[in-house]
Amino acid sequence: MSATASKNLDKAGIWVTTLCAIHCLLLPVILPLLAMAGLAFIGEDLLENTILGFSVVIGLLSLISGARKHGKWHLLSLLLLGAFIYSQRDILGHWGEPVIILFGAGLIIYAHVSNLRLSRKLNFGPVAEEPVQG
Repeated sequence: MSATASKNLDKAGIWVTTLCAIHCLLLPVILPLLAMAGLAFIGEDLLENTILGFSVVIGLLSLISGARKHGKWHLLSLLLLGAFIYSQRDILGHWGEPVIILFGAGLIIYAHVSNLRLSRKLNFGPVAEEPVQG
């Protein structure tokens, strides 16, 4: 996978995860309005889990590609741990849900940002000087 494609996947992963977290955090506030507008399906667990799954697939593609270049495979653990924590968002009840969501999403986003930084270091590392011909 090209460096540009990997970079774009990291950015997409950050956005999808952020949007997923915002969706989950705002859902209790807007769900009554969505029901009145006939859009209650937006609050379904299936949609939330689909978005989270999409985020994980993007993350796996991006982080595996990055790890092949920079060798930091532990970022995959952060992604999967974040996804697992996020998937357990209901475990602490209504009041604990935002904490779980923010922690899980934070780990996923941190993995993507770290992957971007490590990849950038490889692409913009020290430039070897060309020998002077004379």
